[in-house]
Amino acid sequence: MLLGLTTALVATVCFGFGSVFQAGGAREAPHADRVRVGLLAALLRSWRFLLGTGLDIAGFALSIVALRTLPLFLVQAVTNASLAVTALAAARLLGARLHRADLLGIAAVVVGLTLLALGSGHAGRDHASPAFHWALLATAVLMLLLTFVLARRSGNAAAVGLGLLAGVGFGVTSLAVRVLDVSGPLAVFTDPAAYGLALGGLGGYLAYALALQRGTVTAVTAAGTVAETFGPALVGVVALGDTARPGYAWCALTGFVVAVGGTFVLSRFGEVDSEPDSELESELDLPPEPASSGPETARPGDQPGRPNGSAMQR
Repeated sequence: MLLGLTTALVATVCFGFGSVFQAGGAREAPHADRVRVGLLAALLRSWRFLLGTGLDIAGFALSIVALRTLPLFLVQAVTNASLAVTALAAARLLGARLHRADLLGIAAVVVGLTLLALGSGHAGRDHASPAFHWALLATAVLMLLLTFVLARRSGNAAAVGLGLLAGVGFGVTSLAVRVLDVSGPLAVFTDPAAYGLALGGLGGYLAYALALQRGTVTAVTAAGTVAETFGPALVGVVALGDTARPGYAWCALTGFVVAVGGTFVLSRFGEVDSEPDSELESELDLPPEPASSGPETARPGDQPGRPNGSAMQR
């Protein structure tokens, strides 16, 4: 259990910093009203998005160990607590100000994860029926179809919807890692869960990138937390047999609720004023704001209600 918990915590740090860098890269890309090759090409030219994606890949690789050895409700709560890391990283790298409520949210995450770790029992089964594997693939396909539909919309509602779909995709990935048949190469390639894993992960990243262009990184991440945390946790308990320690179910449940509640409190930090100084701009290679002696005019590409090309704007 110690190895799994350690890898989950390190993965959380990777995911937290990855969110901040991906947000900067996604908002540098041209605004997309649909899924296009040009959007993917623009993201691949952004070092920020590539760095964030690299951190996510490293975090995912580390989380595989945790997903195979710990209850899903513990792994999902720990990795989704990356929002606390995101808040701290945004404060350091982007000049965001953290209020008292944000610090309380971070404290709630720490306390909740501690209680959850104390109350967690053994992981359940690492296998499931063929119908379960096919259901994972079908869910991933449906998530992709809905992503294509919402990509044509803009505004906060679309951002939240795409964030939820990203959470569904990442949740499918977590479940697929847990039940994937790894008895041999042939078993992997013929397992529907393997393709659900790939589609869920890639579709989740696509939905996440599109959502970041339409809303704040914390609002999008908080929306994804709902699907990514509660869904797999419930499936793990009901369908795979994950359990708490005997007599400590209250501790695990309390810790889960407090930790996830802390992530929702932290969704406020994306709304505070950000005042990056010249040193921060230099750190992130942000272009200086053009001087203007007259009334501010809209620049080409700026749209009402949508952040412009800077890394993190309220």
